[in-house]
Amino acid sequence: MTDYFIPVIIAFIFLTAIIKKVDVFKVFIDGAKDGLKTAISILPVLVGLISIIRMLNASGGLNYLCNILSTFFSLFGLPKDLIPLALLRPISGGGALSLLEQVFKVHPPDSKVGLIASVLVASSETTFYTLAVYFGAVGISKTRYAIPAAVLGDFIGMIMSVLSVNLICK
Repeated sequence: MTDYFIPVIIAFIFLTAIIKKVDVFKVFIDGAKDGLKTAISILPVLVGLISIIRMLNASGGLNYLCNILSTFFSLFGLPKDLIPLALLRPISGGGALSLLEQVFKVHPPDSKVGLIASVLVASSETTFYTLAVYFGAVGISKTRYAIPAAVLGDFIGMIMSVLSVNLICK
């Protein structure tokens, strides 16, 4: 059944277009043009985010920040090895996956630290990337409560990652 799901959806779209007499190719081209305009408009924001992440990591600033915050995060049971992952995940999905791979080299995926890392990555979002892309695409410059709410959500996700793994793996 699942093998046929996407072809059935595509066939449904084409049948609907034929019935409603919609020029599918023209609509596709118009959508591609709009997508390209959006990609060009968000490119500076993406380049800025990537540059900041690379500079923070290369300068040792990320390790310094992790050392400062280790006492705070230990109150919530987050292992010290996962602090960089918790800090980087809201900023960069690719960077977080790279850190996750490094965590797995030290702690096996089925260890408690590996499980917390897996749940943390799977249950959180690249908040700043997402906000930059979506707000940048529509021209919103005043984020108001979006960033504090998103950061709070990431923090709660981190706490729940630790709690859920500790609850399941006693």
